[in-house]
Amino acid sequence: MTALPHPDPISGASYSAVELSPGNREVVLLDQRRLPSAEEYLRLRSVEEVARAIEQLAVRGAPAIGIAAAYGVVIAAAEGSGVAAAIERLRRTRPTAVNLAWALERMACVGADLEALAREARAIHREDVAACRAMGQLGAQFVPDGATVLTHCNAGALATGGYGTALGVVRAARESGKRVRVVACETRPVLQGARLTAWELARDGIDVTLVTDSMVAQLLRAGGADLAVVGADRIARSGDVANKIGTYGLACLAAIHTVPLYVAAPWSTVDLACASGDAIVIERRDAREVLCFGDARVAPEGVAADNPAFDVTPARLVRAVVTERGVAAPPDERSLGALALDAVGAR
Repeated sequence: MTALPHPDPISGASYSAVELSPGNREVVLLDQRRLPSAEEYLRLRSVEEVARAIEQLAVRGAPAIGIAAAYGVVIAAAEGSGVAAAIERLRRTRPTAVNLAWALERMACVGADLEALAREARAIHREDVAACRAMGQLGAQFVPDGATVLTHCNAGALATGGYGTALGVVRAARESGKRVRVVACETRPVLQGARLTAWELARDGIDVTLVTDSMVAQLLRAGGADLAVVGADRIARSGDVANKIGTYGLACLAAIHTVPLYVAAPWSTVDLACASGDAIVIERRDAREVLCFGDARVAPEGVAADNPAFDVTPARLVRAVVTERGVAAPPDERSLGALALDAVGAR
């Protein structure tokens, strides 16, 4: 294992998806494209390098890219390239995850002072770790002792500031003394489940079994999972959930087999300005991710491919949305609105 490039990461773990170096002039990323074969960190010293790292999936996961973008704004102030221009460049990197725009809006309110921007960016990071731990505790109540949890994509420490959303629920359940095992979908076309979720869980000593995405129907038919827990990139006011492509199919199969599906996400992923899933912009990525397996082409030359990065799961297929503010069950405009009002009333 490669040690973290500087001590005391905000995540509190031995590895971290993203950190801001002391001195506020480097964003340090664990290059997730290289996992699980190598644990390598990138040192990024310009806004453009941060933007490309987000676009090329060196860092991914809605909360993590929001944190990375916030740190990118700090780098802009440090290099004198212009905070407003940096925010606009970073905003264009990936359109679906609302955490990105949310974090950049917070940074835009700070101004251009380097130290103030660094404090705000680190606050965003710390708040995300705290949110993950809080939602983990809330979500653990839905995990029976001895349960097998089905998950999709990677919604763990690598996708967040630390601890994780869906995997945070798993971690919290285990920390409470429950026996829990995980079945992880490989998550084509970029294999976040195979490369990242399995890597995280294996490091934690959590029993994990990998299945291809096309095996989920048979797995559920055979009673191979007690519940499903996934993360989210955007949750509309209606309770519709945008998450990694394949989540909608998993949700349909879970409903057919009466397996409850839970979504764990920080409140920053809830977009009350978005009326429903129909209004969510779905990112389209390079067709080569589908046409190739790694560097090897698996489809004939001249064949086209569609590559939506996300799909939308209707709220009716979700048993509950778990956030650090509370649980929305069933997720809809009323329950999500109540969580928003509770937070206002608490201030």
